[in-house]
Amino acid sequence: MDFRVLGPVEAHRGGLRIPLSGSKVHTVLAALLLAKGRVVSDSRLNFLLWGWEPPATSGAQIYTYMSRLRKLLGDDVRIERRPPGYLLQAPNSAVDLLEFERLDRLGRAALAQRRHREAGALLAEALGHWRGTALANVTEHLADAELPQLEEARMHTLENRIEADLALGRHEQLTAELTGLVARHPLREKLRAQLMTALYRSGRQSDALQSYYEGRSLLADQLGIDPGEALGSTYTAVLKGTRGPGPGDATRPTREVPAGPVAPSTLPPSVDELTGRDAEIRTLRTQLAESVAGRGPRHLLVTGMAGVGKTALAVHVAHAAAADFPDGRLFAELSGANGRPRPPRDVLAALLRDLGEPLEDGDDATLPAVGAPGNRREAEDLVRRLRARTAGRQLLVVLDGAAEGKLLDPVLAGLQGVVVLITGRTRLTQVIGARTTALAPLGDPAALDLLAAVTGRARLAAEPDATDDLLGYCGGLPLALRIAGSRLLARPFWPVARLAQRMAAPANRLRELSYGGMDVGAALLPSLYALPAPARSVLVRLADMGTEPFPAHRAAGVLATTEATAEQWLEQLVDGALLDLCGVDLMGRPFYRFHELVLLFAAGLPAPPCPSRRSPATR
Repeated sequence: MDFRVLGPVEAHRGGLRIPLSGSKVHTVLAALLLAKGRVVSDSRLNFLLWGWEPPATSGAQIYTYMSRLRKLLGDDVRIERRPPGYLLQAPNSAVDLLEFERLDRLGRAALAQRRHREAGALLAEALGHWRGTALANVTEHLADAELPQLEEARMHTLENRIEADLALGRHEQLTAELTGLVARHPLREKLRAQLMTALYRSGRQSDALQSYYEGRSLLADQLGIDPGEALGSTYTAVLKGTRGPGPGDATRPTREVPAGPVAPSTLPPSVDELTGRDAEIRTLRTQLAESVAGRGPRHLLVTGMAGVGKTALAVHVAHAAAADFPDGRLFAELSGANGRPRPPRDVLAALLRDLGEPLEDGDDATLPAVGAPGNRREAEDLVRRLRARTAGRQLLVVLDGAAEGKLLDPVLAGLQGVVVLITGRTRLTQVIGARTTALAPLGDPAALDLLAAVTGRARLAAEPDATDDLLGYCGGLPLALRIAGSRLLARPFWPVARLAQRMAAPANRLRELSYGGMDVGAALLPSLYALPAPARSVLVRLADMGTEPFPAHRAAGVLATTEATAEQWLEQLVDGALLDLCGVDLMGRPFYRFHELVLLFAAGLPAPPCPSRRSPATR
């Protein structure tokens, strides 16, 4: 008997597949096989078959499934009742999972002993037992419980096989495979480090660096972390030219090679189409062209609430404007993974390194904080070094995630004469003369296009009412739409209505808008932390205002303060990208409006003390 779970669950006898009908029977067989000779309890079977709400007849139904399996599998397999459950014994049978694990153990041992050719062959044979997605025809409850660990084991085996192939000098053959793998698994740092190594050894140093910057941005945005040791050390080695043999040296041992100048092309990759942003793209392209020609300011600013797509727009436009900046395009993050501003010295050091400045190991750790007492001369020298590196060069620099305009001053001082595209939640009035492009959430047609680009248009068209509900719950926020689309993509058996129903209750919506490291609530936290404590209190107290436009005097009634003071509080929320200005009345008084997801976010915050009636300007 031959059992298979690394793909659709199947049983074969004499090379012929035994017909097993229905997901429940496949689930019972898979649960018994995955137990590897251990008893599977009734409660476990209940959950794997029906989730948290098994029918009253579940015991009888399980008995029926077991009887059906005994009849189909024959005498070679024994399924015994062993309280508190069932046990499968098939001593003369083969299970693809067990064979995969055996070959994987042998391959890892060979890899540890640097027997790379043998390791690669064993690990490739192990991967050959996979026939697609494991457990493809079982219930969603079993798939959710068991599939993640199976997929993780598969990915570890794949990474080890690639490691063996890299050691054998097969970097050029691996580049295409690794590019696809990183696209499907963008947060796996080891795969990305392996891609960087393969690209560098193929003579593509700039592409290797670009892959690193993409990974660093994704890790920060989706997981709130910095690259780990494997990815960080690979980045350093690529910069120094020590990432193993270079082109034509694949079979020779790893050696140090002199580091050449780093090509200043460090933008993260761009999506081919940026849904719903055609007007903003045209505007920024025109402004960049005018800046290059000397007809406009050299500082451009893109603002908007968290999750609205500022970085994606800036990177897309920077890629599209490559011809206008022949000396290169750089990308630097102004905020860390926790949303807090990075010290200007770190940004200056990163830009200098990207431009090929020969900083020694650990040099950036000892760079003085700009403006620190006693270190002003050294700080000025750091700015001067960046200015010297950029002088006379037609460069575009994207500074992503600005939070405080005053922290930009040292960086912009080092980038005199360079065109700078800045993204940030706030208006950054300190950046004098900057042209500002404010991003709003997407309208319904563009929101549908974005959701369809992730999920598939046919699936949405089949359930138009549920799709409309889903679009409404996402409020046109690109981050929310990508999360919803990703959840549907990962659950192809879900109807759209299922996700829409789960998001229908406002209390559940932000919890549902968190998936795969993307999280709307987490994206809004830095905006909250950037507010002074009294303004946070105002935000929470206004959580019941609703999404209709309102004037300051209505907010004053809720806050029990004067209209003038309320307006000053509201302006702080506008500056923090947590509230929108949406018009004025006949007397020129402003109207404000909250995004629904911001209100839900505020409603989930702890109740604050009442703010002082004093104006925030008098504090």
